[in-house]
Amino acid sequence: MQEANNPSASPLPTGGSEETPQPQVPPSHGRKIFIGPQGLRPGWRFLSYLVLATLCFFAFSFVVLWLVAPRRPGFDAWTALAQEVAMFLAALAPALILGKFEEHPLAEYGLPAPGIFGRNFWEGMLWGIVSVSLLMAALHGASAFDYGKVVLHGYYLVKWGVFWGVFFLFVGLFEEFTFRGYTLATLTEGVGFWPAALFLSFLFGAIHMGNPGEAWVGGLAAALIGLWLALTVRRTGTLWLAIGFHLAFDWGETFLYSVPDSGTLMPGHLLSSHFHGPRWLTGGSVGPEGSVLIFGLIGLLFVVFDRVHRQAKYPPAVRSAALTPQSGD
Repeated sequence: MQEANNPSASPLPTGGSEETPQPQVPPSHGRKIFIGPQGLRPGWRFLSYLVLATLCFFAFSFVVLWLVAPRRPGFDAWTALAQEVAMFLAALAPALILGKFEEHPLAEYGLPAPGIFGRNFWEGMLWGIVSVSLLMAALHGASAFDYGKVVLHGYYLVKWGVFWGVFFLFVGLFEEFTFRGYTLATLTEGVGFWPAALFLSFLFGAIHMGNPGEAWVGGLAAALIGLWLALTVRRTGTLWLAIGFHLAFDWGETFLYSVPDSGTLMPGHLLSSHFHGPRWLTGGSVGPEGSVLIFGLIGLLFVVFDRVHRQAKYPPAVRSAALTPQSGD
């Protein structure tokens, strides 16, 4: 008997044996609130970062106060430096943790390892020292500021000059990474670069209002400087120029020209400088960042930097597919 005549060996009909495809169940409304095409939505990642950074800040600050307790009342240089290091680590640690889950290296948050103390950093130092020097020269020309004379010499000159350089390096690392590192990269995915930069820059200015001696003019100036620093990230692709600028500008105010920095007057001055004239011109307790002349400087920075660095390099190409379409600069 041939196999072809065996009913049990005949092929099954094609119509009735195929499984009917099941309709896809759309994600629940609750899931869509938290999860997007790229995973957890940027807003929730931003909030997760803030929570983790706050927890790290309190934990690291406790360790610093335990290990490096102030030896006497008032300002203690080494405790202040340790606190700045702790704050930078508190900003960095959550980005490393979240970046591990998101599969994004630190370079995508503005800190590529090859750029450490590289060309962008030193260019930022140049922008910073020239900017603060122009501002102080303008105040001197307006008869609102006197340089005074050098009051530090020898060992103390080197000690305080180096100390404030290291101190403001960590200030720059902490503030730039906090406001223009992970946070900027994450919010850029959600709303685009410039809306994210605008929000974070004015948050940067608002937080400065908590400094002793600060005023609304200084807070506004800090916000606008923050927006210019965001432009440097946009055009260079990294935070290193912004960090170098931050270091040099603050070092120039605190040590070189010996004036208040965002409402705070520190010890270890190089000069016996002093202000005289109306508060709107001198900045009063805020320092030169509270002078109306700062707004002319900020405008000049935007114009010149836009001419020197014309090509946008941020966000990195590897993240571009996830971003809201960007308009040209």
